[in-house]
Amino acid sequence: MTATHLVYKIHHEMTQPSLALLTDLYQLTMGAGYWKNGLAERRACFHLFFRKNPFGGGYAIAAGLESALDYLQRLHFGDAEIAYLRSLKGADGGPLFEEGWLDFLAGSELELDVMAIPEGTVVFPHEPLLRVEGPLWQAQLVETALLTLVNFETLVATKAARVCRAARGPNGEQEGVLEFGLRRAQGLDGGLSASRAAFVGGCSGTSNVLAGQRFGIPVRGTHAHSWVMTYPTEREAFEAYARAFPNNCIFLVDTYDTLEGVRTAVEVGRELRARGHEMVGVRLDSGDLAALSKGARAILDEGGFPDAKIVASNSLDEYRIEAHKAEGGLVQVWGVGTRLSTCWDQPALGGVYKLAAIQGADGEWEPRIKLSETPIKISIPTRQQVRRFHGPDGTFLADAIYDEATGFTERHLVHPEDAEDRFEVPEDAPFEDLLVPVIERGRRVYDAPPIRDLRARALAQQERLPPDVARSREPARYFAGLEEDVWKLRQTLIEAKERRP
Repeated sequence: MTATHLVYKIHHEMTQPSLALLTDLYQLTMGAGYWKNGLAERRACFHLFFRKNPFGGGYAIAAGLESALDYLQRLHFGDAEIAYLRSLKGADGGPLFEEGWLDFLAGSELELDVMAIPEGTVVFPHEPLLRVEGPLWQAQLVETALLTLVNFETLVATKAARVCRAARGPNGEQEGVLEFGLRRAQGLDGGLSASRAAFVGGCSGTSNVLAGQRFGIPVRGTHAHSWVMTYPTEREAFEAYARAFPNNCIFLVDTYDTLEGVRTAVEVGRELRARGHEMVGVRLDSGDLAALSKGARAILDEGGFPDAKIVASNSLDEYRIEAHKAEGGLVQVWGVGTRLSTCWDQPALGGVYKLAAIQGADGEWEPRIKLSETPIKISIPTRQQVRRFHGPDGTFLADAIYDEATGFTERHLVHPEDAEDRFEVPEDAPFEDLLVPVIERGRRVYDAPPIRDLRARALAQQERLPPDVARSREPARYFAGLEEDVWKLRQTLIEAKERRP
């Protein structure tokens, strides 16, 4: 099979009506075990969350919900999925799964209830991005797919948010950040997911044309070095491009000598102007971007093109953009590729999916907890909701994880990792509950906003963060804690488990 055929085969498989087998085998073996032991239909509650803010930052941007909903809405076991599972063998060579379990899978429909924090929302460690309730076997089965969908897009959206904050202008205005990472992304779906999540996080466009078509993201791009090298001279290459795209001329100027390339762009730009069009700008893709941008700006201004943009690419991220600005660089549009689409400095979010409650035989919810010698890994019991409190000026003040069954009853919050770190919510502080219904009894009940609205939400949410939390380096810790009653329940369960022989 050729590489091209393999790509199309993967794409075909990824767009089939069901992705039921997009899971780890142990989800299916546990499901079969629950079925065998009469627990499959017992209702359970799981939460999907992360334990540490990525990239050493002070927050994350929730993303991946639309991908998760699409997966859930197409989840079913058809003939092909059942046939494959029937073919699996146990260690003794016999069938791994009983026919009764396979018949059960084939005849099942999604019955889950899902609550979620909307995409573009600022979120913090231990807060459930998703709350999944329903038959134990179904709530367990979807763990792997939900994690891969939400973890990656949340990670990329957060990286994009950090890059876009670094690229802000001197008055805080948004400068253009374009996602250029498709050629370095982890495969076909990784590239599409990264382009989508980067736009949610704040990027203004992408080079990925399929992402533009599929998600409605603005697409941007000009030409590569190979275009310039195709022609005998750089000037001829620029002239040819200007003839082909007179309304979209950004010239890549560093194929040979960068500043000489800018001068050539100015000459061709004048010819373009004489024909009634305007040169959009020049792109730098190598060298000392700060020094070259200053030189390019001087040449463009002296040549009569003060409005022409200076675009830069070349292994950029938030740190390099910050360094560029500290050096007085004059780049105005940033093409950020590899370090964004692959999340270069932290390639995984580390999100987890934990059981928090299960209904007993009497139908009452029973809290569950996972213990660990590492305090950060001790889970939070009960069916959770997140309440966000605001200050008088709308700035985010603190978040509280509380038990939805009992409601929010205490203004005293306790940090989940440090019982000495506490916060008291002011009386009458405005608030909002973050988790909203997205699926009820297997049916979608949530209309996702347009992707441009999700991007606008992410940008607006960050402006409501305390400035010391929003900064990229050594941020202050935002208080996201447990309502005291939840903390007390957690301590009671810890002590009970520790006393058990």
